[in-house]
Amino acid sequence: MKKLGILLMFCGQAAMAACPALLNYTVPGLMGGEIKLCEYADRPLLVVNTASHCGFTPQFKQLQALYQNYGARGLMVVGFPSNDFFQELDSNSEIGAYCEANYGVTFPMASKGHVRGKDAQPFFKALIQATDDAPTWNFHKYLILPGASKVISIGTRTKPDDPEVVKAFLPFLKPEESVKN
Repeated sequence: MKKLGILLMFCGQAAMAACPALLNYTVPGLMGGEIKLCEYADRPLLVVNTASHCGFTPQFKQLQALYQNYGARGLMVVGFPSNDFFQELDSNSEIGAYCEANYGVTFPMASKGHVRGKDAQPFFKALIQATDDAPTWNFHKYLILPGASKVISIGTRTKPDDPEVVKAFLPFLKPEESVKN
């Protein structure tokens, strides 16, 4: 029994050590709970700063489609609502209800926070430092490849399902056949 405890402790430490610094953040979830970004270290992660009342808000539809089409193969999408550009609803519950009712969002969403400037969430500060590119508007995207080996900054005007975006994460997904079995 003692050996099992030591083994479990070692495995836990190994898993923690495997978390890249860029993903070593836990953020509050939009509707409660926490989002532990380290849990996504072994897969492509598409991070998006969102807003409910923006001309680019229909990108939620493409984000949700990506999550539905590629989630089982490993793609993770996480939304980060922000009012930095004065187009987000007031409360987390309003944001959650809006996203679900209008776009059927089922991917994880963090609680509302800042994505740029001195008040930016620490995770966004790390993304900005990694890419030297801060969001200049809503629906700026960061594609983090497995192990945080590379971070690609994707501008607002580029749709989440743009062929270049899909081409960037596709090689890191499980084969389709492996998820059907």
